[in-house]
Amino acid sequence: MLLEGILVTIVGAATPIILAAIGELVVERSGVLNLGVEGMMIMGAVVAFGVSLSTGNPYLGVIAGGLAGVAMALLFGVFTVYLASNQVATGLALTLLGLGLAGLIGESFVGTPGVRLEAITIPLLSSIPFIGPALFDRDILVYLSFAVVAGVSYTMFKTRVGLILRATGENAEAAHALGRDVRLIRMGAVAFGGLCAGLGGAYLSLVLTAQWTEGMSAGRGWIALAIVVFATWLPWRALAGAYLFGGVIILQLHAQAFGIRVPPQAMTMLPYIATIVALVLLSRNQATMRRNTPAALGRAFVPDR
Repeated sequence: MLLEGILVTIVGAATPIILAAIGELVVERSGVLNLGVEGMMIMGAVVAFGVSLSTGNPYLGVIAGGLAGVAMALLFGVFTVYLASNQVATGLALTLLGLGLAGLIGESFVGTPGVRLEAITIPLLSSIPFIGPALFDRDILVYLSFAVVAGVSYTMFKTRVGLILRATGENAEAAHALGRDVRLIRMGAVAFGGLCAGLGGAYLSLVLTAQWTEGMSAGRGWIALAIVVFATWLPWRALAGAYLFGGVIILQLHAQAFGIRVPPQAMTMLPYIATIVALVLLSRNQATMRRNTPAALGRAFVPDR
């Protein structure tokens, strides 16, 4: 029962990271680097909480959280895709904007009980020992996270749409010469990334805690960014990476519960230490990095140049 409970909590901790990471993976495959994932997640969290609290319907909150992420992403897209501003600086500004704006919007929500997104039990499958409760007795966003990973993986490597997206991320000028609207493709990818980040934020305030606290994203957007690199821009590796880091996050909680004498600050550092170690180890394999890194990542595209 203990291991089953740990698996349940790992799935919960990993789900918002999966959603944010898979969205950012699509964005980066199009050649755009969006460092504003943290800002989009926190805006998704506060808007989802506010809408679900005011309507009493958490599903409307989920939709609103996703749309809040899209709105933030489109703001980023206008500046970077159409105005060719620096992607790194604009992404950082988006994170700061999201954190500040979310704190302002959510000031009146602090200490207010939220509306929790209830679990949807899948008959028979939920009765499977050990994995049943963890995977098949969950809320809709957990199921959606698996569906999004599978859908992105299939679309990216098995369809014409995915081929065009990857071509845009590899050589935007060549894609433009073949008649593709590079900026429209990139804006679509950016909007999708914002939707996923907003849904990840909605999970935080409607499932993981069912309340609003300022800064509740707690660096998960940055971990999602690291996981994209850790996964070498491959969807199923991103899923595995998110569960790995979700396990590290839960480890700190269970270690404290078991009375392990480790300073709580050190345990809080664990996910970020794991992120740094994973990236350092991965960077040693230069062949893998070169093979999968989008060649045009972070480079602005202007059609008349």
